[in-house]
Amino acid sequence: MTSANFDAWSAGQNYEHYMGRWSRRIAARYVDWLAAPANADWLEIGCGTGALTEAVLGRGEPHSITATDQSADFVAHARAATTDPRARFEVGDSSRLPASDGSIDVVTSGLVLNFIPDRPAALAEMHRVLKPKGLLSFYVWDYPGGGVGFIDGFWKAAGEIDPRADALNERVRFPFCTGEALAGLCRQAGFEAPLAEPIEIETLFPDFESFWHPFTLGAGPAPGYCASLAAEQRAMLRVRLEQELGTDGPISLAARAWAVKAQRPD
Repeated sequence: MTSANFDAWSAGQNYEHYMGRWSRRIAARYVDWLAAPANADWLEIGCGTGALTEAVLGRGEPHSITATDQSADFVAHARAATTDPRARFEVGDSSRLPASDGSIDVVTSGLVLNFIPDRPAALAEMHRVLKPKGLLSFYVWDYPGGGVGFIDGFWKAAGEIDPRADALNERVRFPFCTGEALAGLCRQAGFEAPLAEPIEIETLFPDFESFWHPFTLGAGPAPGYCASLAAEQRAMLRVRLEQELGTDGPISLAARAWAVKAQRPD
């Protein structure tokens, strides 16, 4: 069993239930933090269901945005949900961005960089397409710091009933998702004075069932793992989470990401 077996992101609607609603909230915070210049041409890597694309269109005043994703399902979902003529959606990945050298004002990526196997190569490709003084920007969850409370709680409970789960925990898989390490990646790729800062939202679930149900849908590492369990193990995991979080009233947990931005030199 490898961690990649559970990185199932293709089901757009299931992703919306699991992470999409929180992705939209953190995307809005990120675009405000980024403060990119108006009327810029953007390129997005890993658009998913379009959370960041919509935030850029609604808050970033772009001239255009080309949004890419490896998943044809996600591209179709995002394209169907976005009618803004400034947006274009393409199936593609970080190893070959659909833009010519020095043609893009802002390259961005939301909650994706940690899933790219060759991050230095991806950052080099971002560097290639950016104009001189163009803006590199991305954000990822603060997994090492337990930044996504509902995911962190899930893996802690899973590890108590299944030793295999510890190796799948994003804390273990993505130790580089810290401000210092992410800024270091940018410097190694030739970007100037990278800035990394935390941004945070609250994730609020009205009751335990609304917390638990998205983990049963299979879209994402934790739900993919949950779906792989035998019914008895899944029931044990649910009981352990109920003991930890309670079954009465709302559940409120923080979600924190590291946001990074840097300029391409002249």
